Amino acid sequence: MSSFKELGLDDDLLEGITSMGFETPTPVQELVIPVALTTDEDIIALAQTGTGKTAAFGLPLLQRIDPKDQGVHALILCPTRELCVQVASDLEKYAEFARQYKVVAVYGGASIETQIRQIKAGAQIIVATPGRLMDLLTRKAVRLDAVERVVLDEADEMLNMGFKEAVDFILGAALNRKSIWLFSATMPDAVRSIAKDYMNNPQELSTGKRNQINENIEHQYYVCRADDRYATLKRVVDANPGIYGLIFVRTKVEAKEVAEQMIRDGYNSDALHGDLAQADRDRVMQRFRENNLQLLIATDVAARGLDVQNISHVINYGLPDEIEVYTHRSGRTGRAGKTGISISIVTPKYEEKVLQIERKAKATFHKKMIPTGYEVCEQQLFHIVKGIHTQEVQKEEIAPFMERIMEELKDLSKEDLIERFASVEFNRFLKYYRNAPDINVYPRGDKRGIRTTTPGTATNGNMNRLFLNVGEMDGVSKKDFIKLLSRSFGVPATSIGHIDLNRSYMHFDLDGAYVTVVRQGLAEFTINGRRLRVDDADGRKEKPPGKEDRFFNKFDKKGPPRKSGPKKF
Repeated sequence: MSSFKELGLDDDLLEGITSMGFETPTPVQELVIPVALTTDEDIIALAQTGTGKTAAFGLPLLQRIDPKDQGVHALILCPTRELCVQVASDLEKYAEFARQYKVVAVYGGASIETQIRQIKAGAQIIVATPGRLMDLLTRKAVRLDAVERVVLDEADEMLNMGFKEAVDFILGAALNRKSIWLFSATMPDAVRSIAKDYMNNPQELSTGKRNQINENIEHQYYVCRADDRYATLKRVVDANPGIYGLIFVRTKVEAKEVAEQMIRDGYNSDALHGDLAQADRDRVMQRFRENNLQLLIATDVAARGLDVQNISHVINYGLPDEIEVYTHRSGRTGRAGKTGISISIVTPKYEEKVLQIERKAKATFHKKMIPTGYEVCEQQLFHIVKGIHTQEVQKEEIAPFMERIMEELKDLSKEDLIERFASVEFNRFLKYYRNAPDINVYPRGDKRGIRTTTPGTATNGNMNRLFLNVGEMDGVSKKDFIKLLSRSFGVPATSIGHIDLNRSYMHFDLDGAYVTVVRQGLAEFTINGRRLRVDDADGRKEKPPGKEDRFFNKFDKKGPPRKSGPKKF
């Protein structure tokens, strides 16, 4: 591997990148920088997300601009506001010890008048999102006739987001450009079309095959039933203490639901989706970048252009439809030469899709067993122990309290102290996972896979089959019944088994530890004026305790249905 100096960069730029901690160039930088410094030919650079593309185009771009020349000489188009701001910031850092370059970032969600003033004050490099730059061009607030080089960063992302018209408009305005540098992780047909329409015999520089996935990323997948997806997500997260992860979901509704559930369950998480106002989006992103959020749940659209370092895990809460989308998702981890893990949670019918991605992307996917409750507790325990062992001690600050501390703990042996310190956080996981069943999906015929449960658990030998005298005609749904058991009686989803919902009644499986409390508790409710009755599935009845009716969530307190109709669970 060569050094940055051997690539032909000036000393002042070398000083800037050294101050940022860069020692040796990445493969894409080795390929692109020498070419970009010496030619006006068009360039197509293919490299995975997180491999150093910003420096690959940013450093030669800076070196080839004469700071004495006024006007806009270089244009960088980025798909999102976050990436736009990040690229502009990186350019300024590269040039910290170099000549004074004027870099202006323009993007939606910020004052356009302020951006116009910054451009008029002098801008040699504009870093822009297509929509905002198109608006500035329409207002005649910026001219691109002096632009020599145009960089399309994350070109596939831009076109996936629907910016084709804006890109056409902008490239048409940069009439006197000498070259276009197109950077992309993948080369779908839309990107090929841009190259065909606007580029002249471009040099194609690639660090791998098309759609190839970053080799620094380990790919894992877990197979579960559809109703076990959230339980599986929790176990995966809990079995990886210290995780700093990005969880991808398909829709903004799902992003909200998963984030809200995780917050309720005590996880340090938040959602990123299209319904967020820009100020809220910035707040969430700032918390995540600063490690004040452990888990970010996001849609593909909301996460496009997301550039956050040190993400340890990417979790696919269901596989995307296209391999390019999986490439971008997984590329959020394992950046800048670091390693990362990409995890997919799939149902049995989508397991074949994992194998398709594996074949097309030339990546190896490892099928993993969903952690048992014992395994989760084990991982958490030794994470706690390691944290205690490596804990920094502020000796001077704690010294005044040591005498009292020693007095309080004098009756405890070394073993007692270790047990108590390790149990501070461990007990919480132990309480939740003590009787947690196996929720893996096994091949047909494997006895481990025999189960009658789907919402949150596998059969563990303690399941009881119960009858309840309400059904679909009463407006009952499985989802709301599970929610009732959870919120009213504290039954975890892992203790609720298969639910057979019929028109006028239901059968459901329940962990034996919760049978008594649920029998007695449900007997206190009415729906549509009818007292709930819980029986054993074989017909043995449990007489209601005769307590007064009370209202909970979707049940009627007084008995008769309201004018608006019966409420659902």
